Amino acid sequence: MPKIDISSVPVRKGSSYPPPFGQPCAERTRQRLGDAGGLKDFGVNLMTLPPGGWSSQRHWHSHEDELVYVLEGELTLVEDGGETLLRAGDSAAFAKDSGDGHHMINRSSVTARYLEVGSRNPDDLITCSDIDMMSPSSDGRFLHKDGVPYPGQG
Repeated sequence: MPKIDISSVPVRKGSSYPPPFGQPCAERTRQRLGDAGGLKDFGVNLMTLPPGGWSSQRHWHSHEDELVYVLEGELTLVEDGGETLLRAGDSAAFAKDSGDGHHMINRSSVTARYLEVGSRNPDDLITCSDIDMMSPSSDGRFLHKDGVPYPGQG
């Protein structure tokens, strides 16, 4: 049956960033709806971001387009060019290889929920804009920008 029982999709809290980079994202939650539906070509995540939380470190993708759609609450989108307020019903798209890092911060007093959609390209390299970190989608490790792995990353 194609209907996804969202209540049965595992909730993953926090991020897998190496310390101390995961702290701003520690309270976010993710439900991988695309995985639950057996999708292979693109991913869809239902994200929950409490007040004060970050969606991720500010980043951009080399080979993956990304889109977010806000379901509830409001988020501040942070990019190279400044900040944009996103409210329920708003969407933002991030073209691959733009070099313009983005993330969202919940600066409101209520929890926000949004959908995150990406193309799952195995050649993707995620580059963080504000910190010395990158991550190839092929293995998910976190590396310094010179290619040296963070401790515990192999």
